[in-house]
Amino acid sequence: MCSMQREYNENSSFDGGLFSYIGWVIIGIIITLFTLGLAFPWAVVNLYRWETNHTIIDGRRLQFNGTGIGLWGNWITWWFLTLITFGIYGFWVHIKLLKWKAKHTTFAQY
Repeated sequence: MCSMQREYNENSSFDGGLFSYIGWVIIGIIITLFTLGLAFPWAVVNLYRWETNHTIIDGRRLQFNGTGIGLWGNWITWWFLTLITFGIYGFWVHIKLLKWKAKHTTFAQY
C-alpha cells in the first residue's frame, strides 16, 4: 500500500435510521415555518446532533454539543453580512457552518 492511501477501517460506521431522520426534518420544517425562520438554527442543530450522535469513528461514537442559541447569534451575524455584501458573504456561510459544527463535535465520554 502506498503511503498516500489509507486503509479502510471497519470500526467506523453510521447507525442512524431513515424514519428518525425524516422525523427530525419534518419537525425542523414545521418549527422553522411556524417561527418565520427564527428557529432555523435550532432545526439545523437538531439535524447536526442526530447525524453526529449516530456516527462512530475508529470504534468511538461522536457527540455534538452545539446549541440552537449558540448558532443563532452566528446565524444572525452571517445573515447580516450576506445582506450588506449583496450575497457575496453567502459563499462563506457553508464553510462557517462546517467550522462551527466541527468546533462543537467531540468523542463521547462513557
